[in-house]
Amino acid sequence: MARARLRLYHSVLLLGLLCTQALANWQEAVPGAKIIGVGEFRVFGFEVYDARLWSATQPLLPDQPFALELIYQRNVSRDDLVQASVDEIKRLSGAAVSADQLDRWKLQMQQSFVDVQAGTRITGVYLPGQGARFFVGQHQQHEINDPQFARAFFAIWLDPRTRNPELRQQLLGTGKN
Repeated sequence: MARARLRLYHSVLLLGLLCTQALANWQEAVPGAKIIGVGEFRVFGFEVYDARLWSATQPLLPDQPFALELIYQRNVSRDDLVQASVDEIKRLSGAAVSADQLDRWKLQMQQSFVDVQAGTRITGVYLPGQGARFFVGQHQQHEINDPQFARAFFAIWLDPRTRNPELRQQLLGTGKN
C-alpha cells in the first residue's frame, strides 16, 4: 500500500512538473515586456518574416532581458536558418569567435530551430549573463547557456553593422515602421 502511494505521489509530481514546463513561455523571462519595435525582413522583394522586439525597457538596455519574435511568411528549412545565422555571426564576430566555437554553436542552433512555414513563430529570448532561450510558438525548444553566443546571435539584428540597418532601427523604435 505504501509503495502504491509512493508511485502515485511520484506520478502526480512528474505530471505537475510536465504541466509547468508545458505552460512556460517566453514572457516569463521578460516580465513587463512590451513591443518596442516592429519591422519586416525581405529578400529580393519577398517577405521572409515579420519581426517584433519585446522589452520591459525602452530604449533597449544591454543588461536587461529582451525577446526577438520572428513570424515567418515563407517556408525555410532549419538548415538554412542555422547556416544563415552562422554566416552572420562569423561576419560580425570575425576572429573573436573560433571555428570550433562556431561548430558548437551550430549544433546548439540545430536544436533550437525548426523547419518553418508561413505562420511559424520563433522567439529568441536574450538573458544577459546567462545565454538564450528559443521558443517555437509558446513551447520552449532549447536553451543555450552561453552569454557569448547570446550576444553574437542577437547582434545579427541589433549590431550597428547588421545587414539590414533599417530593420534594426525599426526594432529599436528609432526608425519608420
